[in-house]
Amino acid sequence: MRRPVVQKALWGAAVLALVTGCSSGDTGQDPRTTPPASASPPSSVSPSPSAAGRVSVAGTLTGGLKSPWGLAELPGGDLLVSSRDERTITRVDERTGAKTPLGEVPGVVPGGEGGLLGLAVRDGRVYAYLTAASDNRIVRMRYGGGAGDRLGPPEPVLTGIPKGFVHNGGRIAFGPDGMLYAGTGETGRTGLAQDRSSLGGKILRMTPEGRPAPGNPFPGSVVYSYGHRNVQGLAWDAEGRLWAAEFGQNTWDELNLVEPGRNYGWPKVEGRAGRAGFVDPVAQWPTSEASPSGIAYARGAIWMAGLRGERLWRVPLSGAERSGEPEAFLKGEYGRLRTVLAAGGDRLWLVTSETDTRGTPGPGDDRILRLEVR
Repeated sequence: MRRPVVQKALWGAAVLALVTGCSSGDTGQDPRTTPPASASPPSSVSPSPSAAGRVSVAGTLTGGLKSPWGLAELPGGDLLVSSRDERTITRVDERTGAKTPLGEVPGVVPGGEGGLLGLAVRDGRVYAYLTAASDNRIVRMRYGGGAGDRLGPPEPVLTGIPKGFVHNGGRIAFGPDGMLYAGTGETGRTGLAQDRSSLGGKILRMTPEGRPAPGNPFPGSVVYSYGHRNVQGLAWDAEGRLWAAEFGQNTWDELNLVEPGRNYGWPKVEGRAGRAGFVDPVAQWPTSEASPSGIAYARGAIWMAGLRGERLWRVPLSGAERSGEPEAFLKGEYGRLRTVLAAGGDRLWLVTSETDTRGTPGPGDDRILRLEVR
């Protein structure tokens, strides 16, 4: 059974048809007993980590979290973390790891892969992507930012995102353009991904108030790109390019460079196909090796957290292209990995996901880890 290795340097010293093939590690199958995917081509082989761009665990910031999902940084450096199933948001002191509950978010209806998901912070408000009774939606709540402050009542930003037992997407983030982006899923109804009138299976771009952002590719629509299966990772590189990670079905998980108005293929294409009209991924993995959730950009690479794969992937970039083979770190050491967040300079935050009903939680799970990139 997987347990964390001794850290070398502590800080400061539903329906079966719906869940079959859901490579969020959210397949209902034990990833330790699921037969591995067929051998991958050389472009997907995981070599031993190179000396450049290595990552190490500097310590555990905090533990004892239940079904953690979203992570956002406050202006002073403290963190907010959401609990998918408990419907709560907790403030975590970035120096001591002390936890301050901020309360339960009203209107969240957890179930399957739905619940209280991604978080983002902007101008004294906390934005949250959540599963409600009738849909997935984005809300925002006023928050003063002090340790004793409470969240204000949720105000709808965008409603009507399809919900399901699986494939709810859920990652939100503000881009360098000041617009709010959201990754959604097709809820197991594959046709939604190609339907531009649906918000399912898309990357969405909107103003902080939820209106279609200026310059969006489809007039009057928040849809930014389509043909996605289940997007849970969003990050921008140093040049402002948007990258997204998404779950494949039975064959390939993907890292994509996202451009407005483009079609990323699902369900007509999974992984690289070289077909006109569809965008091929920059990197792909067998579903047993990834099941990607959160991603972050740091030190010239995308860092991607794997659920079923139980590892952190590094994808080195040169501009809009991959500059080397993906490298895997922390394989099996901390179990399922849900969210990774850039913390500035050579630091990352990494959230584990052993208490999401699909892991094997042990003492201290789930936790937020401090990572150092060298």
